[in-house]
Amino acid sequence: MNNLLQRTKGDKVIWTIVFFLSAVSLLAVYSSTGSLAYRVYSGHTEYYLFKQLSVLVLGILIIYFAHRVNYTIYSRVAQIGFLISIPLLVYTLAFGSNLNDASRWIRLPVINLTFQTSDIAKLALFMYVSRQLSRKQAVITDFKKGFLPIIVPVGIICALIMPANMSTALLLGASCMLLCFIGRVPLKFLLGMIGGAIVLVLLMFFIAKVTGMEGRTKTWEKRIESFFSDEESDIPYQVQQANIAVATGGFMGKGPGNSTARNFLPHPYSDFIYAIILEEYGIFGAFLVLAAYLILLLRSIRIFKNCPYAFGAFLALGLSVTLVIQALMHMAVNVHLLPVTGLTLPLVSMGGSSVIFTSLAIGIILSVSRNVEEIGAKQEVTNPAVAA
Repeated sequence: MNNLLQRTKGDKVIWTIVFFLSAVSLLAVYSSTGSLAYRVYSGHTEYYLFKQLSVLVLGILIIYFAHRVNYTIYSRVAQIGFLISIPLLVYTLAFGSNLNDASRWIRLPVINLTFQTSDIAKLALFMYVSRQLSRKQAVITDFKKGFLPIIVPVGIICALIMPANMSTALLLGASCMLLCFIGRVPLKFLLGMIGGAIVLVLLMFFIAKVTGMEGRTKTWEKRIESFFSDEESDIPYQVQQANIAVATGGFMGKGPGNSTARNFLPHPYSDFIYAIILEEYGIFGAFLVLAAYLILLLRSIRIFKNCPYAFGAFLALGLSVTLVIQALMHMAVNVHLLPVTGLTLPLVSMGGSSVIFTSLAIGIILSVSRNVEEIGAKQEVTNPAVAA
């Protein structure tokens, strides 16, 4: 055990956040799935608790082994991951498992496990964009040599994710734009890309209307209209139940396991788990969860500033930005500040592939942090005056 602790490096605050969010996940998932497990598994209310516990333990192991790998290796993996993501996303659109008219999952036939290919694509894209930004810094202001090699892969991946999961595609595109902005890409290029993305989305809606093949666009349109509607009857059922959960939670909440909204709220263990946290732990508990994600971002910014190599700096910041933005969007949906989406709360919502790929992302961030610590330690040994 002592040897394991000695080999565990990286930012200790981020490690603390991982264990804190894992504990929150177990409490919230157990509370929000107790009734469901009782009905489905004949009284075994702990089924989903043990399932989530096993996934979180696997996730922590993934974080540990990922943080032991030198982050420069992820630069080599980035290209392979990006190239694999494209056929996987195409296959998902054509043959993926369907839920609510959206093909987001691939089912592995032998072990009967489903996973979202967008999770693989997100991770691979951020590694690839970080690699390209670090390699193109000398020509980053050149549209053809610097900007296109970075933005074309972003456009391809987002376009393949969008038909089934627009919220994820928009989140991914916005995170990549922010990373490019930090990477000194000229603002005029980014504004042009944003304008192009808006035109593409509007064109997709127009084509869907003309051809009658509306699919998911009808769902998106309905969600946007209901969000801006003043009529109470237009508010979606899940939003109404989430509002009740938030309103009854108060400042300190009802206490662990005392949620009533879990019996009425659709997907309280995933898409609306933050509403359950607000109901049971109140504004105070929900603020602690929000603070954990913001501290994760601040610590990653610190890694970004201290990392002497561009790839590691962009990688740590890019991965943390997408996790935090996803968390903030999930929270905003739960308190009715944004239209309903299918975004989960990273490392808290119940899930398999989402927890695994989130853990891998955090492991990569900690890998960069470990490298920064080792470089700092070597500098202190070779130049004691720096340490003093």
